[in-house]
Amino acid sequence: MAQNRPYVDDKLFHFGFQLGVNVSSFLITDSETPITNPLTGETEIYHSRVSSLLPGFHVGFVSDLRLCQYLNLRFCPGLQFSNRTISYKTESGNPVKGTPGKNGASIDILAIPVYLPLYLKWSAAREGNYRPYVLAGGGVSFNVSRDREKPVLLNMTDYFAEVGFGVDLYFRWFKFCPEITYRFGFANQLAPAEGRMELAPLDAFYTNSIARMTSHCICLTFNFE
Repeated sequence: MAQNRPYVDDKLFHFGFQLGVNVSSFLITDSETPITNPLTGETEIYHSRVSSLLPGFHVGFVSDLRLCQYLNLRFCPGLQFSNRTISYKTESGNPVKGTPGKNGASIDILAIPVYLPLYLKWSAAREGNYRPYVLAGGGVSFNVSRDREKPVLLNMTDYFAEVGFGVDLYFRWFKFCPEITYRFGFANQLAPAEGRMELAPLDAFYTNSIARMTSHCICLTFNFE
């Protein structure tokens, strides 16, 4: 089989762009402290979870430095759009009283982080017009969609690690690289209710029932290089 673009991987630098879809979630740790519901006056322990995962999308830029035949260093800044719904229940599993919704109170959280990841990409030997690879790395992200009037406010900064795999597909005019990655954050994304003067008592209740939450994301990305 004739190889397309046989010398493209020999370049010291090359660039490209990314388009993709993602599904984001939170790993939530409950406060385990009895909290008073301001609508009913009842004091209970409340549990929260991500009840729906809505698909988002992301766009980015690829810059690639060739370190050796099988190893590349990649910097891929981008912008991601994601949405999650957090639902609340009492410790006994009952819906939160005084709030709408069959399954208890729920809060929609929109996040638009600018992410700045750095990866190491290990590639296998090229076979014809395909070349599988794995990659690992990490970085920092900055949420640019913080709405302080929302009951649950996300912190601006997160730190994350990411692992994944993909394949380079060589076409006549460009290299197409679909990949799947899993990204997990380390920083607590929950901004505390204390100091937020704009919060009503009910809104503070939604935040105080959570002790910590970290971000998780699965991404399907299409690289054009």
